Amino acid sequence: MMKQAEARPRWVLHVDMDAFYASVEILDNPKLKGLPVIVGGHSARGVVSTCSYEARRFGVHSAMPLFEAKRLCPHGVFVPVRMHRYAEVSAQIMQIFHETSPLVEQLSIDEAFLDLTGMEGLGGAESIAHQVQDRIQAELKLSASVGLAPNKFLAKLASDLKKPHGFVKITPEEAAALLAPMPVSKIFGIGRSAGEKLKQLGIEKIGQLAAADVTVLRKVFGINAEQVKLLALGLDDRPVISEEEAKSVGRENTFDADLNDMEACREEVLDLCGQVGWRLRRENLAGHTVTLKVKFADFHTITRSTTGDRPVAWDEDIFLLAEQMLQKINVKPGVRLLGVSVSNLFHSADEPMLAFAEEERMQKRNQAIDALKNKYGENVIKRGITGNKKQ
Repeated sequence: MMKQAEARPRWVLHVDMDAFYASVEILDNPKLKGLPVIVGGHSARGVVSTCSYEARRFGVHSAMPLFEAKRLCPHGVFVPVRMHRYAEVSAQIMQIFHETSPLVEQLSIDEAFLDLTGMEGLGGAESIAHQVQDRIQAELKLSASVGLAPNKFLAKLASDLKKPHGFVKITPEEAAALLAPMPVSKIFGIGRSAGEKLKQLGIEKIGQLAAADVTVLRKVFGINAEQVKLLALGLDDRPVISEEEAKSVGRENTFDADLNDMEACREEVLDLCGQVGWRLRRENLAGHTVTLKVKFADFHTITRSTTGDRPVAWDEDIFLLAEQMLQKINVKPGVRLLGVSVSNLFHSADEPMLAFAEEERMQKRNQAIDALKNKYGENVIKRGITGNKKQ
């Protein structure tokens, strides 16, 4: 009788670049090394994009208003954002990832998940993870923090434990004990509002959250209670999904401060639609269904989907459907995350899309924006809303 093969241990690597924008500025101008570098420009109304660890010692952090950063760190070196340069370096980083694993899920310009399961023949997951970190340091002269764990939640948490240039491995056996004393805010998505509600229930640590009855957790997280409890136990079965395998194309953004203003939400949704549209067109895809995801400050999440009369691939068409859904949602309680995705995909060459005069103008606008994004990266340009009109 043949012995049944044991399931292969799953290993997920999360790589997060350290102070990415600031690190690129220091790379290009070595005189800035050791100085409190603050990336965000010179406008008093702007915000900090990121800053070096020297600046963080003064309390400066991303999304902080620049005037506040100047108050805390008056001797800081303030430099403007150069998105085209960061996108160029990001492409080099992602190339290293794709040379390492066939399954790479890019989360942003400076972080990604890599599935390293079943790579024992190449030295094993831990050896490969070290190689990735070492290649970034040796080839690009940049620092990255990495987390290696059995799932995405633990890998992302691990990469944040020993910044900068940290390497943390979490095994399945030690996950629950490692998580137990950590504050509940370490679980991605639990913000201040949900944290306060948990505190009222006597839950402040992840271990207490893991031990709590699901019926109690539903008072805070609703239908997401079971998922949150699993995360508290260190369990997460989400796969690493490469863009080529995706059944939908989407982007989402979690905010440092909750949004409770409809115009601010519209601006964010428009930006997300631009990112999704670019990805669709880059892969020669279009889709029939647009989905809007809204996660509120209390962790409650809703999704709304709509299918238009015709396929969508242009930013304006995606935004038209997403905005219609957004307008029906009360954002006053505070929005922590917004996401936009397009599904029911097909290759645009397989299903002709009729083009009328206005659509031809949209096509030219989108193609012009695509050309810039393809050359300088997706964040080189953002659409804006003036009044009720999209620009």
